[in-house]
Amino acid sequence: MRTLHAIFEELKMVFYERGFEPNASSPFLQESSTIKLFDYHDIPYFLRGNPYITRGYRAFLSFRMCVKSVFVFSNESINVWSHLVGFFYFFCLLLFDNLVTIPESSGTTSDYVVLSFLLTGYMICMLFSACYHLFCCHSERVFHLLLSLDLAGISLGLCACYIPALYYAFYCHKVWQVLHLSCAVFLTLISLVCQLHPAFLTSRWASRRLFIFCSVVAYGIVPALQWILLLGGLNDNSVRLFVPKVIVMYLLGILAVGFYAFKVPERYFPGKVNFVGASHQWWHLFILAAYDWWHHSIVIYMKYRLKYHCSAYKELATTQIPFEVS
Repeated sequence: MRTLHAIFEELKMVFYERGFEPNASSPFLQESSTIKLFDYHDIPYFLRGNPYITRGYRAFLSFRMCVKSVFVFSNESINVWSHLVGFFYFFCLLLFDNLVTIPESSGTTSDYVVLSFLLTGYMICMLFSACYHLFCCHSERVFHLLLSLDLAGISLGLCACYIPALYYAFYCHKVWQVLHLSCAVFLTLISLVCQLHPAFLTSRWASRRLFIFCSVVAYGIVPALQWILLLGGLNDNSVRLFVPKVIVMYLLGILAVGFYAFKVPERYFPGKVNFVGASHQWWHLFILAAYDWWHHSIVIYMKYRLKYHCSAYKELATTQIPFEVS
């Protein structure tokens, strides 16, 4: 029969592995100059999100060592750097749009607001994601806190995509503009409120989390179809110009979700793409591409609205059509 001391020691190790280590004696809490990388079965349970990624994990680093690990090539390196670079890229676009693009187009205050909202939402999404992937190995408490911020950043990033798109799409239909903008904000708030549920961050809710975010994205089909009908369908030149941009945006989103949800390609090559080429890395890159594409599309639509306002686009001469208002 096991002694009480043995049971206590076993329970203590369980708590240690789950992030409740009270002192620096844990084998995971590293303060040395070398950052050790662990195999999947050696890391605490809360870091085990993808069994097909078998090596390259950091575990229980202090905040200082987490920052230092940004220069260590782990299975999170591309995840961290892709969105860290993305943050600074969108920050530069924010400055360029406000100092060059909008003034050159004689933009209004509304144009400054909606484009700034778009890029600020992108930056928040990028920053929260980079912080999550950099510091998630600190402890279980920090992991869940930053995962919450990461998911909140996704919600805000989606909302940022909607605001300028709906503003310019229904530029000449104010009632529908206000209605769809309100719906987009409401859905964003719903996705944020859902994150308050105690089980939201658990593995049991993984499919529900994905469903919630996919539902927010899918809503965009409703205003898009109405926008097409309001302008008279595919006979309208503006519809033929901008519908392909919407389709490309959704295709990028579908590719991102597909890689993420089905854990491709590591599902078919376990242990072969631990550091480069994993599904989450593809997810990051597709999201970056989608955000950049949508920003480019919104700038074109802004320039079109500023130039033609509410003119019927099908009434414009072919030479007037701003097919590439760059």
